[in-house]
Formats: sequence, structure tokens, C-alpha cells
Amino acid sequence: MSDFHRIKRLPPYVFEQVNRIKAAARAGGADIIDLGMGNPDLDAPRHVIQKLVETAGKPRTDRYSASKGIVGLRRAQAAYYERRFGVKLNPDTQVVATLGSKEGFANMAQAITAPGDVVLVPNPSYPIHAFGFLMAGGVIRSVSAEPTPDFFVSAERAMLHSIPKPIALVVCYPSNPTAYVASLDFYRDLVAFAKKHEIILLSDLAYSEVYFDGEPPPSVLQIPGAIDVTVEFTSMSKTFSMAGWRMGFAVGNERLLAALARVKSYLDYGAYTPIQVAATAALNGPEDCINEMRGIYRKRRDVLIESFATAGWEIPSPSASMFAWVGIPEPFRHLGSLEFSKLLVEKADVAVAPGIGFGEHGDDYVRIALVENEQRIRQAARNIRKFFESAPSTMHNTLRTDAPNG
Repeated sequence: MSDFHRIKRLPPYVFEQVNRIKAAARAGGADIIDLGMGNPDLDAPRHVIQKLVETAGKPRTDRYSASKGIVGLRRAQAAYYERRFGVKLNPDTQVVATLGSKEGFANMAQAITAPGDVVLVPNPSYPIHAFGFLMAGGVIRSVSAEPTPDFFVSAERAMLHSIPKPIALVVCYPSNPTAYVASLDFYRDLVAFAKKHEIILLSDLAYSEVYFDGEPPPSVLQIPGAIDVTVEFTSMSKTFSMAGWRMGFAVGNERLLAALARVKSYLDYGAYTPIQVAATAALNGPEDCINEMRGIYRKRRDVLIESFATAGWEIPSPSASMFAWVGIPEPFRHLGSLEFSKLLVEKADVAVAPGIGFGEHGDDYVRIALVENEQRIRQAARNIRKFFESAPSTMHNTLRTDAPNG
């Protein structure tokens, strides 16, 4: 298989290496506390499940669906954008339903990328942001991930030194994996940058509703004129704990969305109609389930920070997303994130995501997902504390001289 051109362009999927060790440990009877994959463990809202059950199994809804999404669903997404961001969208031309935001990104890459096209992608960033374009024959140039003036310094440098000129710039706030949140001022500068350089903006807003402190995260489409150059991707996976349902959206520029819809029309018939009907009920329904989800993740975040600090591992507090982006403790940093992540599975029965999986600039970090309950998070902290305390005597060949505080 390694002879296939597109497969050769993909590096080894580092998360798979941790998954293999995790599976072997579980097969051996270990109770692994899995804080690795951002896979929500909460129930989807009851009224959404009821709508799915009510709609499934009927000849009319079991047939092929609409590739760009049924009309009611696209209208519901447009209504959500107006309610939440004050952004008016035409559901017929400016909204496309996708099979999660990941598929949307990958097919947008297929739609707009010619072989050799350069795309600017933050590093570290969620893998599909880069690999979607690599699979489409594109070339990736890394820019800063943090929404500060440094972002524009690195983006200007990338524009200057890229041949051919980049066609698109990817952003993701609240960010996976770093949990950075962008401000409207940052987005204002971002839109000005895109227009100045005549490039496409692709914004991943999958974590728009998972926030804990301060104002709700904004959309880049709130900036006047952003829709001229932007497509934004959202997902129901985290907002409604519907990850396995594979329901997301691309909204924004009509010309870009027409290209996406055309590619999709050749590749899929859209999500199963009852899922689209249930997703419509979620978007049009009560928001108490969203507030409840937010409250659960906030409590888990607070428990993570407090219990891991007691274990000797200081964790910066994320203000949004369902992740903490955490520096590897100094004595282990030289191992790199993949080896450190393997060690945590083997020695502490805790799985995290190695930062290298999000780009080479992530290798001093691991990503910890808030996908286990508070009791399990406290147990993970106790396991890690024991590992840190025993590490100097059991791992002297691997460690640097100064061990973490126990």
C-alpha cells in the first residue's frame, strides 16, 4: 500500500501508535483512563434521539437523501447563525450540510486545490487541516497557531517566501489542540490580510459552544465583508454530543460552497435523512442541553487542573474547547510527546494525545481531553502522581536529573 501516491504523502498516524499500546494494555486487563481522543462521552439530547427514532424506518426517509442537506436543516443552520452571531445566511446558497466538519474540510480541499497549490496552516493544528490538502496534492506551509500579532508576522513571511502564492489560509478558534480563542479584533485583521493577499479563509469553528470563561467565541463571518473570502465549518459533534452521527456544516461564500456542493454531489448522498431531521430538531430546539454540556466540561476542567497540580503537573486553564494543551514535565521533555504518551499508558494507565500528532511544533506538549467523568480524572491524577514519584528510581536511564515535584 505504501506504493500508492496519496498514501505516500501521509506521515504515519501517530495516534495509532498510542492506540495500539492502549489496546494491548486493555487486553492485558489494565483499566486505561482514556483522555486521548476528543470523543464525547455525554448522551445526545433526549428530544433529538426521539426525533431520530420517530423518523427512521419509513420508506420516504430511508431513501437517498440530499447531498447538500435537506432544506429544513439548512434553514435551521442559517437561523442558528443569525441568532448566535447576528450573521444572515441564504440557506439555499450559503449553507451546505457535511458529514462532520472533517469531511467538509477534506472535500473543500478537493474542490479548490490543484497539484502544488500552497496552503497556510497553523502548526500545531488538527490533522485534517493539513492532511486534507496534502491528499488533494497541495503543499503545506506552517504559520503560528496563536491569535496574536505573531500570527500575522509568520503569515506575511509565508506569503513572501511561498512559490506559487498560497491560495488559502486555515484558522481554528477555539483551537484544537491548543484551546486558543480569537477575538473579533483578530478576525478583523485576518479578513483584511486575506483580502490584501487575495486568498481564501477557511475557519474551523467546531468548538463554538464549548466555552467556560468570558464572552462566547465569535465567528469570523461577523466581520463585514468576511463572506467575500470565507467558508466556516461547524459541527454538531461537540455541541450536542453527536460525534458518531457525523453532522456538520460549511457556511459562507457562495462560489466556494457551490464548488464544495459539486464535489460532494459526486461522492455522497448526504447524511441519512432521519439524522438530518434530528439535527434540525437539535438546532431549532431548547438550549438547556447545551448549557448542561458546558457546565459538565467546566467542572471537569476545574477538577483536571486542581488534581493534576496536586500530582505535580501544572496545567494551563483552557477558557474554551474540551481540551487542555499541556507542556510535558521537564524531566520527560527530551523524550518527545509520542514516547512520553506511551510511557503514561504503560506506567500510569492514562492515555493522552501526543502533541507531535498536531504538527512538529507540538512535540513538547500533550493534549488532554475532558472525556472522562470527574472521578476518573481524579484517578488519572493519582496514577500520574505515583508514576512521577517512582520514576526517578525506576527510570534513571530515561529521565533527566530533576524529577517532577511529587
